[in-house]
Amino acid sequence: MIIYPAIDLRGGRAVRLTKGDYDQMKVYNDDPAAVARSFHEAGATHLHVVDLDGAREGVPQNGETIRALTEVGLFTEVGGGIRDEARICEYLGGGVSRVILGTIAVQDFGFVERMVKKYGERIAVGVDAREGLVAVSGWEETTRLRGVDFCRRLRDAGVRTVIYTDIGRDGCLGGANLPLYRELRAIEGLDVIASGGVSFESDVRALAEMQLHGAIIGKALYEGKLNLARCIRLARGEKA
Repeated sequence: MIIYPAIDLRGGRAVRLTKGDYDQMKVYNDDPAAVARSFHEAGATHLHVVDLDGAREGVPQNGETIRALTEVGLFTEVGGGIRDEARICEYLGGGVSRVILGTIAVQDFGFVERMVKKYGERIAVGVDAREGLVAVSGWEETTRLRGVDFCRRLRDAGVRTVIYTDIGRDGCLGGANLPLYRELRAIEGLDVIASGGVSFESDVRALAEMQLHGAIIGKALYEGKLNLARCIRLARGEKA
């Protein structure tokens, strides 16, 4: 299993929200690239980046900071406000390893199908769910679409990687929704990355034992609750 340490961007700074609430934001570092370098030094090979301003406004807002992050040398996936092919091309041509489509995947499913056919595994979809239902527009609008069902539809459309965030657990340091990820793991042909509430070494062990593709860790790292190097070893099945 791959560990994806996370950097959420707002106004060019590394921040974290609680349950996706923009009014519950904590700033952790004014230099996100320095954070990424510290992840690299700890042994990380991958990085998960979300442009929170872009997710909310519908247009990416932190392009310069993201370019700096790609220069660190990690496999960097980026999401937040990516809703047209021009932005996909800009990111992929500028050093981003994989782009994550979110709101647009719900609003225009045909767009996702076209982009997957054209760019293959460099396209992922972020499925953000509140109480099992998909949320869009920076998590501020909840749809009637069941998240797990949507994941199956994405798989059928050719999407290989899904980042599934349990919004109710995100930033709460209360543990991952393990039963949910067991259900998602059963979807054949889909690489699932767990996001939201991964806070304990037991979470990492359990997700790794499921043979989940990846796990995103954010606030637990920033608050010192988890050690990144230890988590990477656990995810590989090694002794921490």
